Amino acid sequence: MNHLFNLDGPVLQFINKIVYSVYLNILWFICCIPVITIGASTTALFYVTLKISKDEEGSITKAFFHSFKENLRQGTAIWLILLAFGIILGIDGYVLYHMRFENVFWTLCTAVFCVAAAAYAIILMYIFPLLARFDNTIGAMFKNALFIGVRFLFCTALMAVIYFVMLLTVVRIFTPAVIFGEGLCALLCSCLLSNILNLCQEKTEDHAGTVPDLQ
Repeated sequence: MNHLFNLDGPVLQFINKIVYSVYLNILWFICCIPVITIGASTTALFYVTLKISKDEEGSITKAFFHSFKENLRQGTAIWLILLAFGIILGIDGYVLYHMRFENVFWTLCTAVFCVAAAAYAIILMYIFPLLARFDNTIGAMFKNALFIGVRFLFCTALMAVIYFVMLLTVVRIFTPAVIFGEGLCALLCSCLLSNILNLCQEKTEDHAGTVPDLQ
């Protein structure tokens, strides 16, 4: 029983990872303050949590800022694209909600909106972990994020539940839980994504280190 509480035991290892997630959440939040850097900051967060999920974290701060600098340009471009589409979807959703009509056209528009919103959510959950792990063009990142998210729907659903539960906890149940926030979500999602990204890694061996089309 005592081995559970050894320095290398599962209990203290679990506690260490929770502490790491809190620290990473603070780093992530600080680097997100300029808003335009949210993409690079989120990529850096996943870069470290993916390492933590495999017990390869090393220096947390050094790894975070290394990834932040390496992915600043591409992460920012991806984030701005996502932000633009997010604003468009938000406006469309607002208009559809306040202009409810019982006709085929409104139903069709709502169906298209729901599909677009689902695709957007999938890309949002997968694209930054992919950027943290692989080098590729922005277009390929979007394409692969959507394809992987659809292919591994069970993992996608679990990730969505993680984010939803955290949001619900912070907003409705225990606001101070925000100290865990994105850091804990990223860590849990990284544990889910680890095997999937390893599969992608195997498929990159003959593609010069980029994520190939997995179709």
